[in-house]
Amino acid sequence: MDLPEMLSAGLLLLLLFVVGYISLKIKVPNVITFLFVGLVIGGLIEDSHILSFAGEVGIILLFFMLGMEFPLKQLSQVAKKVFKAGILDVILSFGVAMGIALMFGVDWITAMLIGGVAYATSSSITAKLLEGSKRMANKESEFMLGLLIFEDIVAPVLVAILVGLTAGSAITAGSISLILLQVLLLMAGAVLLSLWVMPKFRPFVDRYMNEDFFVLFVIGLALTYGGLALYLDLSEVLGAFLAGIVLAELKRTEEMEHLVINFRDLLLPLFFVYFGTNIELTEGIPMVPLLLVLLVWSIIAKLAVGYWGGQSYGMSKRVSLRAGLSFTQRGEFSIIIAALASQEIMAFSSVFILMSALIGVVLFQNAPKMANRVFPKKPKAQST
Repeated sequence: MDLPEMLSAGLLLLLLFVVGYISLKIKVPNVITFLFVGLVIGGLIEDSHILSFAGEVGIILLFFMLGMEFPLKQLSQVAKKVFKAGILDVILSFGVAMGIALMFGVDWITAMLIGGVAYATSSSITAKLLEGSKRMANKESEFMLGLLIFEDIVAPVLVAILVGLTAGSAITAGSISLILLQVLLLMAGAVLLSLWVMPKFRPFVDRYMNEDFFVLFVIGLALTYGGLALYLDLSEVLGAFLAGIVLAELKRTEEMEHLVINFRDLLLPLFFVYFGTNIELTEGIPMVPLLLVLLVWSIIAKLAVGYWGGQSYGMSKRVSLRAGLSFTQRGEFSIIIAALASQEIMAFSSVFILMSALIGVVLFQNAPKMANRVFPKKPKAQST
């Protein structure tokens, strides 16, 4: 029996309310429980465009708010410092993962798809965990967010290459250069808006910030720049983050966050539900030995990136290890890449993503304790 969309939406929100309450009581991050809700109800929801769109808006608002925490000057400093870690991430998380797949006898294109699935950390899950755990102010959060944005720049290029390979079309230096040019244009537009337009716009903002229609401008800019990124076949997450950077130059971050936060909290859980509905387990689990090896390596790779990359960023060994333990979970880009593959690889990737998300959340929660055990704090010398 088909229910009216309004009734279905209301029942889903009430279900998520109950699940969120249970998560709070049993002290399990609601990210995981929302994923399981999507997994359970996936058979009842067939390609829900409304759920997909609402969740996408939620993820855009999440990264829009994160971008508002990074004024342009601060972001440029982060980009310079995170470059080495980003390159190491590509080599270990994509390159070595692809090599492991080849060792198990898969073909080159399938190996590239598997490497792509294993590459990018889930920006949404990681950012939500950082915020929910109140670790956003910790030393490693800036490094982690910088590395996530680096991945969000690399991943669209990787997706474009894989789309060409799976479609049988030729990948040329020109097509890759076009993607890179689109990324640069999107970033250049944000820089121009930040440096030239926003300073002139500041008196208007100061005057009308408290008017009820101002929220339309704030959310409209976030969706527009996120949508522009999608129009250019890039990541809406990257576009939303850049839009947040633009508004950060207005120096009214706290007030604008209050305008957006309720909309984000309403829509973001729907993204995780939709994410869960895309995980297919009906065909069984193929290539189990490769799955286990890849899962172990995916964790080791991110640990290495966090540990050595964090130190190159200027953090201590303990903080670097804490960062490495905190972003082993894969997510939205892995789903996008898995969708390009055959049904067997899609099933393989779905199990990998789900297991990676579960293990990643557990490691994130215990990262401070584990890092302190490996590198205990030195006791303060007592004064005599």
